[in-house]
Amino acid sequence: MIGLLGTVPFVGLLTQAQTRDAARQFKDIPSRERIRQRYFPNLVLTTHDGEKVRFYDDLVKDKIVIFNFMYAKCEGICMPVTMNLVKVQKLLGDRVGRDIFMYSLTLKPEEDTANKLASYAHMHKVGPGWKFLTGSPADLELLRRKLGYVDPDPEVDKDKSNHIGVIKYGNEPLQRWGGCPAMSKAPWIVKTLSWVDWPRDKEMPNSKGARS
Repeated sequence: MIGLLGTVPFVGLLTQAQTRDAARQFKDIPSRERIRQRYFPNLVLTTHDGEKVRFYDDLVKDKIVIFNFMYAKCEGICMPVTMNLVKVQKLLGDRVGRDIFMYSLTLKPEEDTANKLASYAHMHKVGPGWKFLTGSPADLELLRRKLGYVDPDPEVDKDKSNHIGVIKYGNEPLQRWGGCPAMSKAPWIVKTLSWVDWPRDKEMPNSKGARS
């Protein structure tokens, strides 16, 4: 019999009753909470405006979100991706900052201070509802891996530029998640977001991201 953690050595450490209780407790955890525990650590980050925020509580919970990774001093695809996402933001209009929120997380937090990210956002004329985020290198590395920006080849994974070309998006309360190439045409990206959007017969969240 395989133990609770999938390895034989744990068999002798748990009685059958304990194993059943543990399995029952896991089943009792709502799927939304399981997703939160697995993918959205509630780390403290700093926005390009210098505000301290909690990743899950302040940025993700009850919202439709768009994620991408970038870094300010980038001679590759970072700038074209940002310019493309500016087009996406314009197409989404005032929904950005109201019920859709955009987040760009730096791959080089040791270089990208809040001030540098603010200059980058200003240079690209980024509008409200889109935050550029930095924090400790360990926390940003954890988020990169939690959000799935990882290559199975360790050598390829070391190259930060390999984690820039994809955006990921989702509706946290509805548990709908997806992704697409970041350089897809802006109207097509907006169209793909409709897959995770609020049902037409439901109220959209208020400006704080919670249900009205």
